[in-house]
Amino acid sequence: MVSFKRRLAIELEKLRGFEKPKVWLEQYVTPAHLVAEIVSFAETMGDLERISKANACARVVDLGCGTGIISVAFELCGYESVGFDVDADAVRVARENARLFDLRTDFVLCDVRELKLRGRHLVVMNPPFGIKRRHADRPFLEKAFEIGEVIYSIHSAGSERFVRRLGEERGFEVTHVWRYKIPLKRTYDFHEKEFKQIAVEVYRIERRS
Repeated sequence: MVSFKRRLAIELEKLRGFEKPKVWLEQYVTPAHLVAEIVSFAETMGDLERISKANACARVVDLGCGTGIISVAFELCGYESVGFDVDADAVRVARENARLFDLRTDFVLCDVRELKLRGRHLVVMNPPFGIKRRHADRPFLEKAFEIGEVIYSIHSAGSERFVRRLGEERGFEVTHVWRYKIPLKRTYDFHEKEFKQIAVEVYRIERRS
C-alpha cells in the first residue's frame, strides 16, 4: 500500500520547476519527498488544527515560495495557503502549478521584508541558504517570527546555533530538528554533476506561550 507521504510526493513531482533560475536568489526546487515529510509532520503535531483554533484568519504561509510546491502541497491536503516571492517569474510558474490541480492558491509578488499580515499563521518555508549572501535566510526568519505561531524552516546543515539564537531572541523555541541529505539537481552552469547530495536541517519552531 502506498503511504500518504508517497502519494503526495508523486503528485508534487508533476509540478514545473524554475524556467531560468536566478543564482543571486539561490533558486532551487524543494524536493517533493521533503515537502511531503513536512506536511506529514505538521499534521502529526496537530499544528494546523492548533493554528485554526487560535484565529479565524490563519493560513499556511510560504515565504519565498519559488515555484509554489509547499503551498500546493498543503492545498492538496485541504489547508488554505498563500505564497510570497520577490521574483515575478517564480510567481507566474507557481500560479501555473496551482492551476495544474485546479487550486485557487494565492501567490503574491512581494518582498517578504515588506509583508504585513493579520493574525498568527503556520509558516512553512525554504529560504535561501546564504551561499551567495551570508545570512540571506535571516529576513525570512525575522518575518516568520513576526507573523508565525508555528514555523517549519529548511536550512543548510550547521545552522542550528544561528536558528536557535535568533528564535530565542524573538520569543520562540526550536522543538524539533530533522536532518536529511537531499539530491540537488544540476541547476546552474557552474554545477559539475547532474545530482549532488546536500545536507539540510528542517526546524520546527514555536512561539513560547
